[in-house]
Amino acid sequence: MKAMLINAYGEDATFEASDVEKPEVKAGHVLVKIAASSVNTVDTMIRSMGNDLPMSPKLPAILGMDFAGTVEAVGDGVKEYSVGDEVYGCAGGLADLPGTLAEYIVADSNLIAHKAKNLSMREAAALPLVAITAYEGLTRAGMQQGQKVLVHGGSGGVGHVALQLAKHWGAEVFSTGGGEKQLAMIERLGATGINYKTETVEQYVAKHTGGAGFDVVFDSVGGANLTNSFEAAALNAQVATTVSMCELDLTPVHFKGLSLHVVFMLIPMLHNFRREQHGQILRDLTQICESGGLKPVLDEEPFSLEQVGQAYARLQSGKAMGKVVVQN
Repeated sequence: MKAMLINAYGEDATFEASDVEKPEVKAGHVLVKIAASSVNTVDTMIRSMGNDLPMSPKLPAILGMDFAGTVEAVGDGVKEYSVGDEVYGCAGGLADLPGTLAEYIVADSNLIAHKAKNLSMREAAALPLVAITAYEGLTRAGMQQGQKVLVHGGSGGVGHVALQLAKHWGAEVFSTGGGEKQLAMIERLGATGINYKTETVEQYVAKHTGGAGFDVVFDSVGGANLTNSFEAAALNAQVATTVSMCELDLTPVHFKGLSLHVVFMLIPMLHNFRREQHGQILRDLTQICESGGLKPVLDEEPFSLEQVGQAYARLQSGKAMGKVVVQN
C-alpha cells in the first residue's frame, strides 16, 4: 500500500511517499481503507521532537492518529462491525501503533465507532482525538445543565468541540478568542465570545457572572493560561485542561477549593488501558452529531495524502481555522 513515511525526526523532517506492506487483520481488530485523516498538534510534536517524547514511534514511522474510512476485513472476535461499514477513530501513529497517513490501517475495534451518517469522511476524520478530549474533560468536570461554562480557545480543535458539547448538554457557554474571525466562529457555534486581548479576566467574570466566576472552565490552551482559568473559576469550581506540563503556583486553587482535571486522551492507546471507553465515547459522539448537536469545523485548505507536509505546516502556522484534514 502507499504510505507517507518519516525516516528522521526534527523540525525539518520530511514525509516520503513509499510502498509498504499492506497490514493484515488480526483478532480484535478491523482492516480499514482510509478515506481521510486529520492533523493534530500532538502529531506535529512527534514529528519535531521525536525520541524526546516517550510516545514517538520507532523510525521509519507512519504518523497520524485520526481517521475515517471503510471496513475491508474483520478479525476474529469482532462482532460490532462488518465489511463495508463506515467507521472513524483515533487508533495509531504513536508507540507501536502504525498511523493513518497510509491507504490502510488495522485498528483495535475498541478504539473505533460507526461514522455519523450526516458527516462526510473528512468531517468524521476531524473529530476523534479532539472530540474524545473535549468529552472527557467536560464529563470528568461533572458539567451539568444550567451551569456557566467557560472554554478557553473556543476556535481551536478541542475548544470548538468542547463549546458545542457543553451547549448540547444544556450549559450557558462562553469562550475566549483573540480575533474577529475566531470570535465570529465562537458565536456561530452558539457560545458568547470573549476577546481576551481587550478584556481582563476580572472584567469578563464581572460582566458574565456578576463576579461569582464560572462553574466549569475548560482550558484547551493550558500552561501559563491556567492562572487565568483559576482566576475565572467560581468557588469550588471544576477546571479541566489539556496542557499541564508546566510549573504553577496552586495557591489560588487551594483558597478557592478548585478541582483540576488533566485530560491526556492518549492513555488508552499507549497503555492498552480501558480502550473500550474510547469506543463508547465515539458512539455517543456519533449520536450527538446525528442529532445536530456537534459539527466539526474544517480548515478551508484541502490537502491530499502526498501533501501531508504542507498540512503539518498549515497547522503549525497558526493560520488554520478549524481542523486540518488530509484526504486519500
